[in-house]
Amino acid sequence: MAIITMREAISQALWEEMERDPKVFILGEEVGVWGGTYAVTKGFLDHFGPERVRDTPISEAAIIGAAIGSALNGLRPVAELMTINFAFVAMDHIVNEAAKLHYMFNGQFRLPMVIRAPSGGGRQLAATHSQTPDAIFAHFPGLKVVVPGTPEDAKGLLKSAIRSDDPVLYIENATVYQQRGEVPDGEFTTPIGKSKVQREGKDVTLVTYSKMVDYSMQAAAQLEKEGIDVEIVDLRSLRPLDMGPVIESFKKTNRAVIAEEGWKSYGVGAEIATRIYEEAFDYLDTPIKRVAQKEVPLPYNRRLEQLALPQVEDIISAVREVLK
Repeated sequence: MAIITMREAISQALWEEMERDPKVFILGEEVGVWGGTYAVTKGFLDHFGPERVRDTPISEAAIIGAAIGSALNGLRPVAELMTINFAFVAMDHIVNEAAKLHYMFNGQFRLPMVIRAPSGGGRQLAATHSQTPDAIFAHFPGLKVVVPGTPEDAKGLLKSAIRSDDPVLYIENATVYQQRGEVPDGEFTTPIGKSKVQREGKDVTLVTYSKMVDYSMQAAAQLEKEGIDVEIVDLRSLRPLDMGPVIESFKKTNRAVIAEEGWKSYGVGAEIATRIYEEAFDYLDTPIKRVAQKEVPLPYNRRLEQLALPQVEDIISAVREVLK
């Protein structure tokens, strides 16, 4: 397998799907001449041309509206938003049109579209540009929400998202583009809506996704030195949500920690914990612990920002606590 960055994995997936299917095209702010805010589409304009790599005005409502119209007419748009925080500007298009049109018209319309959006804090972009609102979008039926945590899944899930006939919000954490990992050679896809055990263990189940997969792996490596064996379950998709591997793991370990970058209140961790309580309460040996961002708008100051965000040490502390 090749060892590449998350950025390269996403770029490869886009390139390969555009080569495979002429109906796939990219649109967004600075995706063409500039090559994308995080350089994911660098070189695409020269190769595929301006008809398939379209720079747009600074209007997220226009970007998503155009993507919806294109998808309804048989194309497969991949709309890039500079940050998921700007998705709020296009919220009506995303949750009242893209997510609902197939259902409201009894399946007569399909919307094969992808919205790519960087999420999360850690780049000193301040409170309005550093949010992790994954749970908000996962709340709406009809919209698939994908959250890769490794380069392999970043590539495989994006290829599956582009081939899907449903609208998919593909969320990339903005701080992991340089994260490296093995990616299979040749053609492959990763199924949407399937969780994966990224590390096997027997003492505690650690449920996580996106950036927190890497943090969880770091925590598990340190805890292993103390004789603590952590099993890590990567959700990979928030809607549809696959609880099978989570419940199976919990029935083995009887303890769980959930790590997410978003705020704890009304978050992904709350949903996962409730599902475990509902589906596997009899296996519970100790209360479930959640690791999440502090309940404040994220500060600009570097030190304060890092204090507010969940860290590897927070995951380690939570695991130790459930094993007391």
